[in-house]
Amino acid sequence: MERHRRRPARLVLTLTAALTVLLTASPAPAATTPARSDRLQRDTDALRDAGVSGVAVRLRTPAGVRTATSGTAVLGTDRPVPRAGSLRIGSTTKSFVATVVLQLVGEGRLSLDDTVDSWLPGTVSGNGNDGRAITVRNLLGHTSGLANYVADVAPGGARDYLANRDRTYSPEQLVALAMGHRPDFRPGARYAYSNTNYVLAGMVIRAVTGHTWQQEVRTRILRPLGLRHTTAPEGRPRVPGPHATEYQQFTPDGPYVDTTAPYLPFDTGADGAMISTAADLDRFFTALSTGRLLAPAQLAEMRRTVRVPAEPGTPEGRSAGLGLFRTPLSCGGFYEGHDGSGIGYVVAPAATADGRTALTVSLHSRPGEQHLAERQLAAMNTLVDHALCDARR
Repeated sequence: MERHRRRPARLVLTLTAALTVLLTASPAPAATTPARSDRLQRDTDALRDAGVSGVAVRLRTPAGVRTATSGTAVLGTDRPVPRAGSLRIGSTTKSFVATVVLQLVGEGRLSLDDTVDSWLPGTVSGNGNDGRAITVRNLLGHTSGLANYVADVAPGGARDYLANRDRTYSPEQLVALAMGHRPDFRPGARYAYSNTNYVLAGMVIRAVTGHTWQQEVRTRILRPLGLRHTTAPEGRPRVPGPHATEYQQFTPDGPYVDTTAPYLPFDTGADGAMISTAADLDRFFTALSTGRLLAPAQLAEMRRTVRVPAEPGTPEGRSAGLGLFRTPLSCGGFYEGHDGSGIGYVVAPAATADGRTALTVSLHSRPGEQHLAERQLAAMNTLVDHALCDARR
């Protein structure tokens, strides 16, 4: 669930803020080597101190794997956050879906320049929307201009969440919601994040292969890489095994509501349905960056980026490829990944382009107050920057 252009209420702004991007924080002064070894836990504790109920971090470097946790898995208890728990990964799903599409491109079964209408005739039409002018590349790179359906289904509060969390929409119905709005801009004119793009990408996969996007992800990625703890669920995506409880505060002064159960209006599609673990995400992004999943030409296409517009919540210098974001580090260089969020959680996988270092941070609550949400994201961004930069020293 990511940024959208229509914000009818403060709650929707908070819930659908761009959590695929992390706030830029000033780097801390250089530390001694012993202090660096402790900094991962300190930064994890800083997220707890900023109000996150539970935090888990997994960092892999050439020296090995480190984990850190802070807070609690269940509010009101001292139960620790699982170090290797299952995670709802939200929009990180888009990296898996983009990889499948690019594999199909590499096989010559479709082209990035194919129009949406050539595979899904008449699906994108009305209100100035025209699938004949939107390409597969536009979908994967968020340059289609299509409205984000999320604003039409995001809950207006705790009562709305509880009343509607089991309501389901077909991909066609979600696209139809977006077609009720005029596009933001002419296709290819600029970048604007829209979950509608990846709902359509999943539909294109089915049109090309005759299989659901979930089947293709399982066949092409999960099984070959041995990602036994990652699922691309069809139906109700329940979180299996050990996991922290997720909590959403729907109003600034309201209670934290257990939102671990999926919110089906946007937890079931190609834009954000998958469930994984930090170790599996590490394996996936490492395989992706080192060329195990895509041929060089398709990996280069994925990494061909455009600048993400500067706005609150967007790190300066961040750029977007096809299902992949690139973010500068304060120590030079950059990391790649695709973070995701939903009602009550944030997950941020990051990996260096050479595959030598990978990190996943998961937050298991989200506040109802926008400034506090921004403070938590700033603390998360600081942790990512510190961890990846320290690994290079």
